[in-house]
Amino acid sequence: MRKAHPEVWLSVSATTRKPRPGEQEGVQYFFVDDGEFDKLVANGELLEWAEFAGNRYGTPRQAVLDRLEAGEPVLLEIDLQGARQVRESMPDAQLVFLAPPSWDELVRRLTGRGTESPEVIERRLAAAKVELAAESEFDVTLVNTSVEDVARELLALLR
Repeated sequence: MRKAHPEVWLSVSATTRKPRPGEQEGVQYFFVDDGEFDKLVANGELLEWAEFAGNRYGTPRQAVLDRLEAGEPVLLEIDLQGARQVRESMPDAQLVFLAPPSWDELVRRLTGRGTESPEVIERRLAAAKVELAAESEFDVTLVNTSVEDVARELLALLR
């Protein structure tokens, strides 16, 4: 989506997670340690933040506000905790829930990556059950059948 639609600003989150092979600082994430993340939270510099699978992720507030003030469409990739925080601080935000085609497909996708331990996969699946139960808190649900299809549907919502 970044290449095909540069007019849509996709936020880059800060995370305490270690980089995966091929990830670059400031492109996929801003990689920070726990102390740096604590400072971002304490200083109110994150629009939202959450812990997921043993790591913390957060959206830098000022970058989002700058884009919104410029009239640019903004897309955040956040979890349930983050969506609830955004709803609280920005009630007019449109929250979109990305649902897996099925539970079995979600399990297949997580295990097929080969990048996480069985324990991490179990934690992610437990979190997914909670998130799926909260689908009604969102304004729109899109089924993530493929990256291309869901990107097209997201773009249609932004227009």
